[in-house]
Amino acid sequence: MSALAWRAASLAVVAALIALWGEIAALKLISPVFLPAPGRVWAALQHGLLRADLGEKLIGTVSHMLGGWAAASIAGVALGALIGSSRTARDYIAPTLEFLRPLPASAVIPVAIALFGLTPEMALGVIAFGSIWPVLLAAIHGFAAIEPRLVEVERVLGLTRWQRIAKISLPSATPDILAGLRLGLTVSLILAVVCEMIAGLDGLGQWVLLAARAYKSADIFAGVVLLGAIGVVANAAISVVESRMLRWRSTSLS
Repeated sequence: MSALAWRAASLAVVAALIALWGEIAALKLISPVFLPAPGRVWAALQHGLLRADLGEKLIGTVSHMLGGWAAASIAGVALGALIGSSRTARDYIAPTLEFLRPLPASAVIPVAIALFGLTPEMALGVIAFGSIWPVLLAAIHGFAAIEPRLVEVERVLGLTRWQRIAKISLPSATPDILAGLRLGLTVSLILAVVCEMIAGLDGLGQWVLLAARAYKSADIFAGVVLLGAIGVVANAAISVVESRMLRWRSTSLS
């Protein structure tokens, strides 16, 4: 099946789900207080973007998500390169990583609030802490799993450590790093919403929380729709970057 056919099939599934949602709302199988009709959600979305501050909330969530994800990505790739390229570093640092990795990011929020208060810096710190682990672990695996033939090439060429990382290890680890970046971006979106709800920061998390307290179900669903749209756009952007950066891989396999 071609890519166009797959896209058409996926859109058909989405349309079917929306139609089912509309039928359930029309039959009032669930109270309209909790499940608004798709038309009400669309009207709330338009009103929020054109007349309310839903657009500002959207920008706030995107900025929190991208800020924390960027910090986690830079730190995760850099630390992953250093740890993954050195067996000694892995032996010494692995116990510390195994201690910190299982900690849920939500458990770090009280500590971050104590250090930074209810500020955007607190949110960025929590988002970075939670989303660094997929990137860091993927980078460590990518740099540690270099093919033996490439190691022999490094020795024959007499490359320094930094040359080895830049010219051989980094291209080899790129697929793992991109997979970690994709997962880290998803985690950063989730944590951005959580931090906005807890700290009252401008964002879709705050919008959804306030709408829930006021029993405005249409506004709740409008915020959720925008969160889903952020996820779709972010995943599509990562896919484009991945296809371009790994073009050499498909060429070598063909």
